[in-house]
Amino acid sequence: MPRRPPSPTASASARTAAATGIRSAIVPSRYPRSTDNHPLVHERSRRTEPTEIPADLDLVVEEPGSDFCGAVVACDADAVHLEDRNGRVRVFPLNLTFLLEGNPVRLARPRTTAVDPRRARSRSGSLVVPDSRARVAAASRIYVEGVHDAELVEKVWGHDLRIEGVVVEPLHGIDDLPSVVAAFTPGPGRKLGVLVDHLVPGSKESGIAAKVTGAHVLVVGHPYVDIWQAVRPDVLGIRAWPTVPRGHPWKEGVCQALGWHINTGAAWQQILRKVDSYADLDPALLGRVEELIDFVTAAD
Repeated sequence: MPRRPPSPTASASARTAAATGIRSAIVPSRYPRSTDNHPLVHERSRRTEPTEIPADLDLVVEEPGSDFCGAVVACDADAVHLEDRNGRVRVFPLNLTFLLEGNPVRLARPRTTAVDPRRARSRSGSLVVPDSRARVAAASRIYVEGVHDAELVEKVWGHDLRIEGVVVEPLHGIDDLPSVVAAFTPGPGRKLGVLVDHLVPGSKESGIAAKVTGAHVLVVGHPYVDIWQAVRPDVLGIRAWPTVPRGHPWKEGVCQALGWHINTGAAWQQILRKVDSYADLDPALLGRVEELIDFVTAAD
């Protein structure tokens, strides 16, 4: 059998000993040599996969990325609503890994069960307040970019907004957002929340939003070019929203690509009729709208 050549490290040590006349002792490693066949496999990789459990109502879990802990109040095919002890509701993608009593779990949509009338839900997933009347409009407001944005927010979150007395108003664009915010004069008891389209790094919208600051104003946004994209494609019976070439009017381009008559007002009403609840919207929008409602309704 051929002999294996000495390792470079061993040869270097031997040459050093011969040159100096000093014999070096082999110092035992403080780390014991692994006895398995894969010594570099990290212990974490040997952990078992998260257990899959149904996202039943009132199940309390924690989302480790945000440290948000709450009870399940609603669940659909892609997202789960968690409500914490202070009544705040946040939406998380259903495919995340959550913690249940410290153990990793994956949540699955529970089987359909009869709805308890005492736990009836609004379109936003919040508990319906029976026999409630709309409050007198509060001084605080939520601004959105356009009429379509306002109509979608009203359809899904209308019950919550009326209970809180919050009015949603369209801006018809955000080019003059800093001056609009200044004219509103936000302050204690008079907060302003703004929902912006296409709020992504490097966009025109992100540059405008960065100019708006203050403790009583909050600007958040979603990544879509237009609020239409917040509606899940499968709700409309399409595989995905079409890609419209840069420089071409986006809504008209969508209508053309889908074979719809180019009438954006009629097309939007067709889209809006398909939306029945929060489950028909992308989670990226859900979290932003709820963040704004929490902000303008929180006590100073």
